[in-house]
Amino acid sequence: MALTATIYNFDIDLADSDRGVYETLALRVAQHPSESDDYLMTRVLAYAMEYVDGIEFSAGGLSNPDEPAITVRDLTGTLRAWIEVGTPDADRLHRASKASPRVAVYVHREPSQFLARLAGERIHRAEAIEIYTVDMALINALVARLQRRMNFSLSLSDRELFIALGAENLTGAVTRRPL
Repeated sequence: MALTATIYNFDIDLADSDRGVYETLALRVAQHPSESDDYLMTRVLAYAMEYVDGIEFSAGGLSNPDEPAITVRDLTGTLRAWIEVGTPDADRLHRASKASPRVAVYVHREPSQFLARLAGERIHRAEAIEIYTVDMALINALVARLQRRMNFSLSLSDRELFIALGAENLTGAVTRRPL
């Protein structure tokens, strides 16, 4: 029997003072059976940090290797941003950079091996690819509190995340790394 996805509901009050984005997000997120909890939480945070009109989780998710974790499309359906979560290989980043004017990667683990693996690889517009690492202590704290229904407030200021989860406050930085 095939394993099925686990559905999570995230209600997020987003206040991104860096970009002037203030929204209430109601996300219904399917976690693929092969997807780790830290990947899931990084994917949800990436969605919130990248939130604009036209953003969506890719339909195929982990089961479709031709799609990123998150896409942003304009009103005509044209791809505006390809947003990866994890540690994609050089070929995938090369294709992404050719397919989209903007590519961002949110790494959900320690990034040094990932960045070393990409060094010297042929990647289209490599200098324009945005690589972000989210504080692992913050991801681990969220994973420890992961529930099928979660409500929290997320504030961003100067790439610093502030999360109010019930009576608890969690903080962590998002760091941009050069490719």
